[in-house]
Amino acid sequence: MAMAKRIFMLGATGTIGRATLLQLAERGYEVVAFVRPSDKLGPNIDNVKFRIGEVTDRQSIERDGFRGEYFDVVVSCLASRNGTPDDAWRIDYQAHRDILASAKRSGVAHIIILSAICVQKPKLAFQQAKLAFERVLIDSGMTYTIVRPTAFFKSLSGQIERVQAGKPFLLFGNGELTACKPISDSDLADYLADCVDDPALQNRILPIGGPGDAITPKQQGAMLFAVLGKAPRFTSVPVWLLDIIISGLNLVGIILPFAKRKAELARIGRYYATESMLVWNDEAGAYDAAATPSTGCDTLAEHYRTIVKGEVSVERGEHSVF
Repeated sequence: MAMAKRIFMLGATGTIGRATLLQLAERGYEVVAFVRPSDKLGPNIDNVKFRIGEVTDRQSIERDGFRGEYFDVVVSCLASRNGTPDDAWRIDYQAHRDILASAKRSGVAHIIILSAICVQKPKLAFQQAKLAFERVLIDSGMTYTIVRPTAFFKSLSGQIERVQAGKPFLLFGNGELTACKPISDSDLADYLADCVDDPALQNRILPIGGPGDAITPKQQGAMLFAVLGKAPRFTSVPVWLLDIIISGLNLVGIILPFAKRKAELARIGRYYATESMLVWNDEAGAYDAAATPSTGCDTLAEHYRTIVKGEVSVERGEHSVF
């Protein structure tokens, strides 16, 4: 019987990373998860070993992570935590470059990275950093799989509490400026695990969304009201208001560094308020829902139901969007 593949994993303690780690372990792979000292490890998992180190320290990656051992595949769900320029270039780009170098020395034949569909139109630092590493990986000569998911369920869960409290659902513009095919952690984890052994998913950039048609923010709000059994109530926020906020923070940022960081977070919010998380069609000059592949079976409506019932909670992170 063939030995199970050894997988070196990064980003294993985030919500998507944890789901992917569990899926890989369940399939019988031997997984070594390299995590930060501050990460919460949770309970022990069969087929999984955790190793503690600093992903931003190339010596730690070698000494504490790979340890000179052989691995078949690297799976990375690692991402910058807030998307600000310094963090993005340190994690999304440089840390991954250092990991790629160590992976080559450890005999790794295949690297799978979780990227983002928004790198198609890179206007933000974290998008540019992700895209820059994608190019490095493709040019490395190593077998690669680059997965670009659309919106995550957790990123679309930020208004549940306010709507439960009787407040209206906030929309940018008319709520139909953008659309996405949201995907659950478990469906995305299953897809990432498929990439380990499926040759059809190798040496490819793979956009992926969840099941069903693309939905707008207004449809998401209507879905949430239906789950709560309430009549829909919406409040529109003009996009130009975000532009004013960004301009103001940029001015303050000349004197106070913290405002510069806030301005970048505001730019991230504006991007998601005006750009769809779907495949971009260059010829049509528009986002293309039909060209955006789907996978899995979990729906956003069911996700809302489980949260409303208290069956699950959501850790939304530092740059979640509506």
